[in-house]
Amino acid sequence: MVIEYAKAEKENAILVAVAASTRVKQDVENSLDELKMLTISSGAKVAEKRIQVRQRINPALYIGKGFAEQLKEAVTSEVCNCIIFDDTLTPAQQRNLEEKLEAKVIDRAILILDIFASRARTAASRLQVELAQLEYTLPRLTGAWVHFSRQYGGIGAKGPGETQLEIDRRQVRARISHLKKKLEKLDKQRETQRKKRHHQFNVALVGYTNAGKSTLFNRLTKSEVKTANMLFTTLDSTTRIMSSGYPCRILFSDTVGFIKKLPHQLIESFKSTLEEVKQADLLLHVADSSDVDIEERVAQTKKVLSEIKADKIPHLMVYNKIDKNHDFEPLPENDSKDFKISAIKGTGINSLQAEIVARSGRKAEY
Repeated sequence: MVIEYAKAEKENAILVAVAASTRVKQDVENSLDELKMLTISSGAKVAEKRIQVRQRINPALYIGKGFAEQLKEAVTSEVCNCIIFDDTLTPAQQRNLEEKLEAKVIDRAILILDIFASRARTAASRLQVELAQLEYTLPRLTGAWVHFSRQYGGIGAKGPGETQLEIDRRQVRARISHLKKKLEKLDKQRETQRKKRHHQFNVALVGYTNAGKSTLFNRLTKSEVKTANMLFTTLDSTTRIMSSGYPCRILFSDTVGFIKKLPHQLIESFKSTLEEVKQADLLLHVADSSDVDIEERVAQTKKVLSEIKADKIPHLMVYNKIDKNHDFEPLPENDSKDFKISAIKGTGINSLQAEIVARSGRKAEY
């Protein structure tokens, strides 16, 4: 029962954001650039990007009425069939906008959920994505199923007099409860596996999506985890126990990438997967040194680590893709060592491995 939000015929989308002032417009433009990458990753096309500068969000439409009229004209003239907003819309805003614009309206959260749904491969990740989708959908049922809010008559309709909307809500809640129980069972299995590995040195790779974590993971473990130059290639935590090339057994875990404005439903549903991060002895915080927004990406990753209570774990800053930015200077860090590497070419890997081995040896002493 994985819900497909943004999949129909090829969508041609207009991307929309609101800036509180001209001062923060550049930050909003950068966020829209990322939204464009997300949109392309989902299989849609991007017709254009639009920003409205206004101090207050319109509670009914999110954007101003005049700006909404401009969007409606653009939808008609450019044959666009989808408007994607960079921030989360309320159920009422989404419903009002679709009526006003006569086009499908989605937000960044729905888009990310859709990408996760299309990339989920294992049973666990499918359950996690479906749970996040349903929890996002539940408060929006009033608008989505308003045409069902009537009493059914005839044979089989006799009973307590529920509306179809109430039945839909109850079914969604029942499905959410069922998924949570299945995930709890998986959590217990994973916890058992973690206890068996407790004596080993655990290293987890974390970082912003598309920073090159899986490429580094493959380099460190001689594995062949799928890699691609697109967002969210990795959704399922992959673990490898290495002894070959290391003086002791070290466990490496590749994890799902983080992103700005990640829907909280996804963080909640993926907590069991992110337990691999919380249980680690050492984090490799991988950042893309060629990314112009690297400071914001690093800050966002640290924010998510704090949300899952993994921000106190020792970490190394690993600046990847140094082959694309030879003059890169590491960001100021007070509590970690940093390494400049190219995971795809192998540059700097020996130094990083030596540090990992040295740290694993300290654990073995205890």
